[in-house]
Amino acid sequence: MEVPRLDHHMSSPTSPCEDVIKNLSLEAIQLCDRDGNKSQDSGIAEMEELPVPHNIKISNITCDSFKISWDMDSKSKERITHYFIDLNKKENKNSNKFKHKDVPTKLVAKAVPLPMTVRGHWFLSPRTEYTVAVQTASKQVDGDYMVSEWSEIIEFCTADYSKVHLTQLLEKAEVIAGRMLKFSVFYRNQHKEYFDYIREQHGSILQPSVKDNSGSHGSPISGKLEGIFFSCNTEFNTGKPPQDSPYGRYRFEIAAEKLFNPNTNLYFGDFYCMYTAYHYVILVLAPAGSPGDEFCKQRLPQLNLQDNKFLTCTEEDGVMIFHHAQDVILEVIYTDPVDLSLGTVAEITGHQLMSLSTANAKKDPSCKTCNISVGR
Repeated sequence: MEVPRLDHHMSSPTSPCEDVIKNLSLEAIQLCDRDGNKSQDSGIAEMEELPVPHNIKISNITCDSFKISWDMDSKSKERITHYFIDLNKKENKNSNKFKHKDVPTKLVAKAVPLPMTVRGHWFLSPRTEYTVAVQTASKQVDGDYMVSEWSEIIEFCTADYSKVHLTQLLEKAEVIAGRMLKFSVFYRNQHKEYFDYIREQHGSILQPSVKDNSGSHGSPISGKLEGIFFSCNTEFNTGKPPQDSPYGRYRFEIAAEKLFNPNTNLYFGDFYCMYTAYHYVILVLAPAGSPGDEFCKQRLPQLNLQDNKFLTCTEEDGVMIFHHAQDVILEVIYTDPVDLSLGTVAEITGHQLMSLSTANAKKDPSCKTCNISVGR
């Protein structure tokens, strides 16, 4: 049986609709707004006899799709030929007041058995709150539409990237990872006051904290995973960590095998850029069986410790050898506490390059290298 299609109506639609919605079909018509108003040439009329959708239910939510169903009175139900769906991003009180507002998305679907699936990466973004309302319609022989009143407005939030989406990001990151370079330490830069605070208030134990919202908007680790950020990139000519850092002039260094060994699991977390030529890959190191490991196991693609394009741990003649990808900047999150006594803290000789900080950095949604065909 041929799969019907769904389309959306925006001021300047630019995407094809072949993959938008399964179980739906759309027609290009103008829609009335939720208050029942219509333009003079809209071809839409009101018809009180058509049942008004109520008790709307949203289910099977992903980062770029959802299923919708509702109840209707049986009166004149057989006359319904179409459903109109009004989908809008929920207004954010903290949003930029000078930024243009998102264009509301109007969906027109042929009447099909409920629930029906709404899918479209150009009008649905991950981890985003939306409002939705529905009305029923009956297409007349002259092309006009009789419509019911709008249903109540309900709210829902789309989901994070799934493992399938993250695997797509992983595969794009592998393309530009480059050759592997040896390294021997993980390091973390901060200000002197930070390390003084850790010694005085936390008994010299670095404590995991919730990851910020930097990177892909749909990343399942943002705002949820607790960990400690480390770097491991080295300078090509010295094989050692760079002397510059955006995060502070004091550096904690710890031998790589203390954090990365056969007793830890490695996960791919994200791939992004910040409107620059630099690309970042977020990896997660989690001690096997730890709470962080259980969190990642359910949400992130797991990498082979000895064979992947980003960070490897192998053994040669009884010695652990470590390599990192040369052409991406790795941000490694370790999910357990770390004792400062396991490494050293010293001042670096380079500069603090604030422009390279990724704290709460927003991903460039237009970059073809690090974006996939779902919400950004």
